[in-house]
Amino acid sequence: MIIKNATVYTSDFEATKTDITIDGEIISALGKADGDGEDFSGCNVLPGFIDIHIHGCNMADTTDGNADSVAKMSKWLATKGITSFCPTTMTLPEDFLEECFGYAADTMGKEEGAYIQGINMEGPFISHAKKGAQAAAHIVSPDYDMLCRLNAICPVRLVDIAPEADGAFEFIEKAKNICTVSVAHTAADYKTGMKAFELGAKHATHLYNAMNCLTSREAGMVGAVMDSDNVMAEIICDGIHICPATLRITFGILGEDRTVVISDSLMAAGMPDGEYMLGGQKVYKKTDARLADGTLAGSVTNLFDEFHNILSYGIPFRQALKSVTINPAKAIGVDKTTGTIEVGKYADLLITSEDFKEIKAVFIKGKRVV
Repeated sequence: MIIKNATVYTSDFEATKTDITIDGEIISALGKADGDGEDFSGCNVLPGFIDIHIHGCNMADTTDGNADSVAKMSKWLATKGITSFCPTTMTLPEDFLEECFGYAADTMGKEEGAYIQGINMEGPFISHAKKGAQAAAHIVSPDYDMLCRLNAICPVRLVDIAPEADGAFEFIEKAKNICTVSVAHTAADYKTGMKAFELGAKHATHLYNAMNCLTSREAGMVGAVMDSDNVMAEIICDGIHICPATLRITFGILGEDRTVVISDSLMAAGMPDGEYMLGGQKVYKKTDARLADGTLAGSVTNLFDEFHNILSYGIPFRQALKSVTINPAKAIGVDKTTGTIEVGKYADLLITSEDFKEIKAVFIKGKRVV
């Protein structure tokens, strides 16, 4: 398979006119290719987008208890240019999480759209004080053995923890050998956050949301993230969770290698306004998604729309593109196989119109799915 005559954003994230030769699942060559191929003149070829924090979309949710939900998510995500993702769990009892992990494991390797990178385990090791839309009844102290049991069912790529919780520091030192450890849903101060990063946490879940923010007298967890050069930060860019001005400031502070755009979307994404579920709780969609008490409950966006949002907010194109491709890949340790267009990696490709606004084709592991 040869993709010809397009403008390609290769591993340096600069535009170049080149052909892409695909052999099976893998990019085998970049450069002028002899022979027939598919002509994408006037189009851009970007690395496929990677959503490492998504609960649901298209009336399906990772933890809705339905065996086919993650497969439904996979198909819908591909139509939005997402080529791989981390189904994300909520704060729920272990036996129910085991069931949901099992469904994800059964789907891996059989996806008809975006493929599963592994689970993002957002709960249940979080803070009651900053639970957000998570169910307080199921919050538990950090439990390394529980992580191991669930990881044996389906690989965990990310695990969230409130670093002020009892046993959190010991958990971080062990869990970092299994997956990326992320600070999340936490009331920790700057000092506690910095200790967590010193011990091996390398990630922050939906920066600003469900954590103590940067102020004049206390830097908070947001300040700890910004002050730690080795920590990557998830950012929801729907224009609701974080205002455009704050987004511009944040992208500027973190730089182009530490920003990870996520959707944090729920089953209402791609659906009309109405009543939906998230982690056993009713959620109401009307432009955004909220619990009955008004608490924001994830988003109803997707990475393709967020990419255009941040470009409209003034984020540099190169940083915007890295934030939906190679940065999330690095955050979960899959950057050797995806996240950029280069020889030897999966042919995970998003082809758009010249103005980037229309999706023309999506290739996932060399197969055209859109």
